[in-house]
Amino acid sequence: MSELTRLHADHAPAVLAFELANRSYFAASVPDRGDEFFDRFADGFDAVLAEQEAGVCAFHVLLAEDGSVIGRFNLFDLEDGAARLGYRVAEQVAGRGVATATVRELCRIAVARYGLHTLRAAAAHDNAASRKVLTRSGFVPVGPAAPADLGGAAGTWYACDLRA
Repeated sequence: MSELTRLHADHAPAVLAFELANRSYFAASVPDRGDEFFDRFADGFDAVLAEQEAGVCAFHVLLAEDGSVIGRFNLFDLEDGAARLGYRVAEQVAGRGVATATVRELCRIAVARYGLHTLRAAAAHDNAASRKVLTRSGFVPVGPAAPADLGGAAGTWYACDLRA
């Protein structure tokens, strides 16, 4: 059984292992993070934790029974009851409903823990899996996403009214 938990400092090695193990898989559907992300991982991880501590973002990891990270589910730019959602799951669990179930769980957490009422997420037109996760989780298309929003890809913004 997997567990969605708030990111903390002890997760750093497992998060790095997750990102490295799935780098080429992720790069097939979203822009690659680049070598600098991995070269400066510790600094970036510390910055993420600082953002979370400041209340700007809320980062979560989906842990497998063995403690390995099998997904990342993040809320960015928490402000005025709204936030942006970002997520990625390991290739080993892709296509099994894990992302959809976890996005739904994070929606519940967003209301209960963070007092949010709206989540937004962008998905590239060529990322059918992500679009499917969003629509199955209650998100609806609300307009075009600029290529700058998606690392150069054309896409769509989705929104979810968490009060519904």
